Amino acid sequence: MATEPFVYNSPPRKVTDSELARILRLDAMAEFDAINLYAAHLDATDNEAARKILAFVIRDEKEHFTLFADLIRRLDPDQAEKLGEAEAMVDAILSLPIGASEDAVDKKTDEIKAKKSGAK
Repeated sequence: MATEPFVYNSPPRKVTDSELARILRLDAMAEFDAINLYAAHLDATDNEAARKILAFVIRDEKEHFTLFADLIRRLDPDQAEKLGEAEAMVDAILSLPIGASEDAVDKKTDEIKAKKSGAK
């Protein structure tokens, strides 16, 4: 039996982009959960046929997750902004000592973003 979309909360109307982004976050979480479940199955067997199929399905689920993430980015401007800042923030965190304050990370992130925008 197929899963019914909106089985717990069937909307009486078309959803807004903001609501759709929220729905797609749940879909993305399901893809992540599937990736981890199939990876556990892959780790649990030496059966070569099963391992090949599971590895293929994991790649497929990763693609689904990526597609949902991109669609969410397009539907939610705040999310898009956060995703755009993520690379600079990760670079900042990795350049600082463990336990650096959030203020230090923010300052370093701003420095990195300024440097990148000056390089363009």
